[in-house]
Amino acid sequence: MKTRGIDNPPISWRYCGDQVRLWRGIAGVSREELAAEANYCVETVKSMEQGRRKPTKQLLEAADQLCGAKGLLLAACPFMGPEPVAPRQPEFFAAEAEAVVVHGFELVLIPGLLQTEGYARAMATGHVPLADDETVEERIEFRTGRQELLKKQTTMFTFVIYEAALRTLVGGPEVMKRQLQHLLDVGQQRNVFIQVLPFSAGWHPGLNGSFIMLQGPGHERVVFEEGQVVAELYGDQENLNTLTNRLALIRMQALSVEQTREFIRRAMEEL
Repeated sequence: MKTRGIDNPPISWRYCGDQVRLWRGIAGVSREELAAEANYCVETVKSMEQGRRKPTKQLLEAADQLCGAKGLLLAACPFMGPEPVAPRQPEFFAAEAEAVVVHGFELVLIPGLLQTEGYARAMATGHVPLADDETVEERIEFRTGRQELLKKQTTMFTFVIYEAALRTLVGGPEVMKRQLQHLLDVGQQRNVFIQVLPFSAGWHPGLNGSFIMLQGPGHERVVFEEGQVVAELYGDQENLNTLTNRLALIRMQALSVEQTREFIRRAMEEL
């Protein structure tokens, strides 16, 4: 499942950008004039008109005023909302929203549902390809918004986190201290269970990579895996059985919930 890159921007970006270009042509407004009014460089305006970047409210306001569009260009703003996921990933998020059980194993990062805003921001700002500030904020808003799912007391969440995720200083020591404290706080919820798999466990099946297993209200199960440039959601019995068995072994080697809390406290003191 390939994610969408800059070569395949949302059609709403392309349509809106083309409307700006057409209105500008009708009104006899140059791209340089629009760039000056919107306080952007000319190349940025060109990218927005060509749909390679999302047309911002700032650009649409300037274009609407200069071109005399009487609000018609500005009306596009609600349709320029965030598209924080790849085309097929919404299938995973839809399944996650309906799940009654969520099992996650994370190898090197704190699971998305457990990330603080500071941790999520450090990840979003360091994402490659680099994103502009507006896109960064959209990604953070989407990531933190998903965490409302944890409030569903009828859904059980279990997370096994490899020690590497606790030792990797994403955002620096202070951000990690707050992140680790957040794990302790969220772990107090009766429907959230967090375990750490320590380095001392040695080899374990989780070294093959992270994954999330979801169980729906009809007992159907799916697994989601994501790599550098691909992501996959699947529900075939062979893969489900394999990941179920691996998860069982991972849990056997992980610390208990109470041992995990003490482990996290010690990790915080070492920062």
